[in-house]
Amino acid sequence: MLLHGLTATRRYVVMGSHALERSGHRVVAFDARGHGTSSPAPDPSAYGYSALGHDTLALLDALGIERAVLAGASMGAHTALWVALNAPERVGGLVVITPAYEPDSHDDQARLARWDALSDGLRSGGIDGFIAAYGEVRVPEAWRPTVLKVIRQRLAQHEHPDAVADALRVVPRSRPFEALAELGAIEVPTTVVASADEPDPGHPQAVGEAYAAAIPGAQLVLDEPGRSPIAWQGSQLSKIIAEVAAAS
Repeated sequence: MLLHGLTATRRYVVMGSHALERSGHRVVAFDARGHGTSSPAPDPSAYGYSALGHDTLALLDALGIERAVLAGASMGAHTALWVALNAPERVGGLVVITPAYEPDSHDDQARLARWDALSDGLRSGGIDGFIAAYGEVRVPEAWRPTVLKVIRQRLAQHEHPDAVADALRVVPRSRPFEALAELGAIEVPTTVVASADEPDPGHPQAVGEAYAAAIPGAQLVLDEPGRSPIAWQGSQLSKIIAEVAAAS
């Protein structure tokens, strides 16, 4: 099961790759509440990780799936961990892609203000308003056109942009768990994919390293210097997911 990040859609986990299906895996990908073609939450505040996690479990139930390998990016990674901690019997393995949640700095007011500005920009000015609020793209010059293009492409996929604006306020304030030590309870095969800071400063490599250290037996996958992040390469991610599925 593929779980995407905040402002993304189901396409933006393995980036449209069908390698998993071609290798015989059953793949479930869905738009999180308020994203893509999914309906908005019943309440503007109902975008926290408990709600996202229960949506994941409800879909597993609806499809008659007892256990699944969960592969999630950013918000999706945190949702997958919420499920693994709260319903471990439903999870056969984990691929945690570019996590960003840091329990100790979660309540930083400057961080939350930036997310609120992105929410307000999207609500009042659409994609252009979001881009204006985003400000300078703090990645190397070679990556900037790609990053801006992907941001615009992702935001254009949403049928309910006001719902995404609601999620931009709620998700950054939600906690998938309280402390990294809780990840020590995870017993399933796990791989953490952490991107280098230059192309993806919003998902610090150190956070991924800390998650991998906290999860017993977890493997850590890092980018090669100067190469495109593995998290952006659907075929490479699909290979990693298949390896975890084989070990589950």
